[in-house]
Amino acid sequence: MTKATAFFRRLLPSLAPISHWERLRASCGALVGVLSTGFISTVAVGADASLPLLIAPMGASAVLLFAAPSSPLAQPWSIMGGNIVAATVGVTFALLIPNPVVAAAVAVAVAIGMMLLLGCLHPPSGAVALTAVLGGPVIRDAGYGFVLSPVAINSLVIVIAALVFNNLTGRRYPHLAPAANPHQTQDPLPSQRLGVVPEDLQAVLAQYGEVVSVSPEELDAFIHQAQTRAFTRRSGETTCAEIMSRDVLTVAPDAPLRKAWRMLLEHRIKALPVVTDADGLVGIVTQTDFMKHLAMAPDGRLQVGLRERLGNIIGLRAKSPRLVSDIMTRRVQSALPETMIAKLVPPMADMGLHHMPVVDADNRVIGIVTQSDLIAALFQRRLEAARKVA
Repeated sequence: MTKATAFFRRLLPSLAPISHWERLRASCGALVGVLSTGFISTVAVGADASLPLLIAPMGASAVLLFAAPSSPLAQPWSIMGGNIVAATVGVTFALLIPNPVVAAAVAVAVAIGMMLLLGCLHPPSGAVALTAVLGGPVIRDAGYGFVLSPVAINSLVIVIAALVFNNLTGRRYPHLAPAANPHQTQDPLPSQRLGVVPEDLQAVLAQYGEVVSVSPEELDAFIHQAQTRAFTRRSGETTCAEIMSRDVLTVAPDAPLRKAWRMLLEHRIKALPVVTDADGLVGIVTQTDFMKHLAMAPDGRLQVGLRERLGNIIGLRAKSPRLVSDIMTRRVQSALPETMIAKLVPPMADMGLHHMPVVDADNRVIGIVTQSDLIAALFQRRLEAARKVA
């Protein structure tokens, strides 16, 4: 390879590898998005409208929305806010500055500054500002009406199309900021207390000082996933099947709460997977579920407070829960026997999960992993690694 060839190869962007399916998905998404925007704008404004029904910057927005939906530049506020701000700025300077070239340059510059200030940077919005200035007599005569139609209408429709299409094809959109600590305390999540923490990322990005087309939250998630993969290699790829409890007590959703409570007490456990013959695992009932819904007397009877009793009498409250299905957690996370235990660390450490049912291919419960099982396994692996070094 010559030096010239090596140099030109360095000019090529370093994009993350994507599958052929993703390329097809992004292309089809752009087709659906632009078509929907054009048709709905025609219906909303009318085919005989003097203003264009579909502006060129929507094509650039479609690239971000469907090919890079996780980018901060492709989020709803970036598109709606960026395009509306740019259109308003463009119309304003088209009216204030007679020279169209100067007006276009000032409009783009001010639009970028305003978008950065308002946190709605969207690259195609620069073209919206140019269109407002250089779009011709029809757009100039429309004045601020151009901001509403077609800019606001086009932007809203293509965002809705992206929301529907991306989620239907397995791509989360929009990318919301991560939820707060589930324990509602000021402490960082356990997985964020060692290694690279969010404060480290914020400091590095602040030092970098440029716009990065990936959110700090996404970058943090990528780093932790890479750390999990590295930990999986170091932990000897221990699986759930190796550490899970196999003699698992389960309960049916139509079982009385008294029965489930007695099972928890007699076996000194804190959770029972809820199963049916037809569907396998359908939920889990824990001591926390009991505490959230009711109190239990020593003899196994439900104790309901005076307020709840009065509410039941006058019909303002539902009757006290009596069956497991009344209080169980239905959206239960589970693992497969071949799942590496390293993948259990984030949900158990950060989400407060204490039990992870293990299911087979038919969703039948074949085991359960607790936090104690996980800690013991990790400790044992650490001891084995220390012995090898010694």
